[in-house]
Parts: sequence; structure tokens; C-alpha cells
Amino acid sequence: MKVALVHDWLNGMRGGEKVLEVLCEMYPMADIFTLLYEPKKLSATIRRHQVKTSFIQKIPGAKKFYRHLLPLFPAAIEQFDLRGYDLVISTSHCVAKGVLTEPQVPHICYCHTPMRYAWEQYHEYFPAHRLGWFKRKFIPLAISRLRVWDVVSSQRVDYFIANSAHVAKRIKNYYGRDAVVVHPPVEGEKFGTAVEIGDYYFILSALAPYKRIDRAVEAFNQLGEKLIVVGDGPEFKRLGKIAKKNITFKRRCEQEELNRLYARCRAFIFPGEEDFGITPLEAMASGRPVIAYAKGGALETVKEGKTGLFFNEPKASSLADAVKRSQNLEWDANRIQSRAREFDRPRFKQKLMQAIQQSLQHYGEKK
Repeated sequence: MKVALVHDWLNGMRGGEKVLEVLCEMYPMADIFTLLYEPKKLSATIRRHQVKTSFIQKIPGAKKFYRHLLPLFPAAIEQFDLRGYDLVISTSHCVAKGVLTEPQVPHICYCHTPMRYAWEQYHEYFPAHRLGWFKRKFIPLAISRLRVWDVVSSQRVDYFIANSAHVAKRIKNYYGRDAVVVHPPVEGEKFGTAVEIGDYYFILSALAPYKRIDRAVEAFNQLGEKLIVVGDGPEFKRLGKIAKKNITFKRRCEQEELNRLYARCRAFIFPGEEDFGITPLEAMASGRPVIAYAKGGALETVKEGKTGLFFNEPKASSLADAVKRSQNLEWDANRIQSRAREFDRPRFKQKLMQAIQQSLQHYGEKK
């Protein structure tokens, strides 16, 4: 089969790119279509494929300010010519699922999430009090049009695979479509436990509004406990200004240092509602407990009292209470690691291949 893989943009190795990497292994001759491509930031597995980009790639400054080009994304993804392919697989959290395919060609979408900023997290991404006059007028109109396109383009997908039951529910709610759940992979073999535990708590996250790192900063401002935050994004400067001296920010770390931070932290902090969340599993693969907000994908990975704790209210005080509770518990690193292994890469690859094969079988039966 001649296979096309479609991905929103390729400028780093995050959870979505790890899924694409597995698809690249499954389909080593596939072509990749993406809005934006920065090869130096991608793995060798992805770089081995022929990658075709959209007109977004040629816009000056797009690599740095691509998020501001969101209204152009639907037109950009629809310009890809996918004639001649036998199978299209999109991995989408934005517009990748909206590619135009031939009627006789099956299109399977691995959906990380329906667009967060267009739906339930719109007000977190675009708070009115932080927008100037022009943006307050322009953004609601642009997002309203984007929602219409998002629903219409969802009908171009023949089969949805969701990265969590939480996302499957949202796919049903927004698109009216069913989805099979295949949780994304964690590369547990890359992580190991430490003999001695440090005196700090740890966050690894993009610093975007919906991640709610501000909630963790406020909680640790109250607690006075040491917190290390690794990540970059639009919230970096604002969070640094409101954090007290017990909180340290680093834009990035080498993998070796990240592994050490995971393995030696007292607990990993996961303060927002996520579609799934790879970082809690990486922390568990390092034998460390997770303190997570009791909503979203974390409910499918963290086991209360065994691999971590939940805080139930979306408040800094609730998170602070969970941190205090965690200090009175003993954590079994082996048990925690065992839970992470349930989501390892070989299992994911097997389940993903099975879901794709079943989708193709159903498609053939329909035809």
C-alpha cells in the first residue's frame, strides 16, 4: 500500500510526534504531510521519510510565530494533494484530520484531541482581559468559523482512534463520531529509579495557559516547598514573575538531566486537565508518584494511593493539600514502574496496528 501520514506540524518530539514515530516504523515507505517542518528537532526515524510541507513553511517568521497563523491552517491542510495513495492516516490535535482524500481511500485519524482552543478551553487560551481591542473583536469571529470547519472536516475521517477515553467522549460530543481508544506510548526503558530522593517536586510541561502551571506556582508559593519547572511557552515570563524563590524555572534540559529530575523528585506535579498526559507516565516509569488534577486523561493512568494522589478541586489550595498528604505516604517504586509498563511502546504498537487493521477490514466490508 502507498500510505500518507498527515501531522499538524513537526517542530519537536512531544507525545504526538512519538505516535507519528511509531507509524513511521509501521509504514517505512510512507510520505509525511505537515504544515511546518524543522528537521533538526525531529528524530532520525521521522527524518528518514519524505516530508512535504504547506505554504505555511514559506511564510517569513512562521517557525517562531506559527500559532498566530491559525486562521490559515484549514486552507493549508486542504491544499495537500493525496491522490494516488491507498491509505491516509492523520495524527491530529488541530487540522491534520481535515485533509482532502479520494472517496475510495480510507482515512484513519489518531486524534490526540479536538482543538482545545476552539472548544472547551477557548476562554483559557483567549482570556478577554488579556486581549487588546482588535483581538477581542477578531478572535471570536475567527474561532467561530474554525469551529464550523472543525465539525465539517471531521466527517472526512472514516475511523477515529482516540488517545484516551476522555478524548473519545469529546470526539462524540463535538463530532458525533465513535472512536476506539489506544493510549499513546511511554518509552519506559529510557527511565530508571534513583537510590536517593531529592528535596524538590517536579513539573515538565509546555507553559501554555491550559496546562494550569499557575495553579502549581500558587500552591507552592503557599507551601514554600521546592519546585522545579522545566518548559517553555507563552506563560514563561508571567509565571516567573508570580513565583517565589522556592520555585525554579528552566526553559529546557538535556534528556540525561530530565531523567535525573524525574527519578529524584519527591513527586511529579500534574496540575491541569489533560487529554491524556505522557509526562505522568514518564514519572511513574522512574518510580515516582504523581499528584494530578482529578479530571481528564490522568484518571486513566494514575492509581489513587498506589501510583499517586488526586486533588479534586481546581484550586491551588486543593493541590497544596494533596502535596501535604503525599508526604505522609510511603511509595513503592516497583509498583509504580509496573503501572507505567502497561503503556509501553511495544504494547502501543501492537494495539495501534490491530485498530488500523480492524478499521480497514470494516472499510472493506462496507465497500
